[in-house]
Amino acid sequence: MPITGLTRGGTSYVPEFLLAIDAAKCIGCGRCYKVCARGVLTLKGITDEDELVDLEDEDDEDEIERKVMVIADGDDCIGCGACARVCPSGCQSHGPVEAL
Repeated sequence: MPITGLTRGGTSYVPEFLLAIDAAKCIGCGRCYKVCARGVLTLKGITDEDELVDLEDEDDEDEIERKVMVIADGDDCIGCGACARVCPSGCQSHGPVEAL
C-alpha cells in the first residue's frame, strides 16, 4: 500500500518521491538542488574513469570531466516534485513508495 498524503482541503493523494537520477542525462545545472529545501540532493564530479567524486577533493579537480546531481539523502524527500519541475533534462525518476 503506497504512502498517501492529504491536501489542505482534505483530498488524498499519492506523493511521487525522487527514486533515481540518470547520470548520463544529468547536466549538473543545480536547479533541483536550489529548489529542494530538504537537502535530498548534492552535486558530485565524474572523473574520466566514470567514478563519482566529491567536488571538495582538490586532488581530483583536474580529473573531473563533468558534474552531476546525486541523491544525498533520499529518506528526506517529501515527494513535492519541485525538483522534477525545474529539471531541464528530465533525468530524474519519481514514484510512490510503499508504507512501512
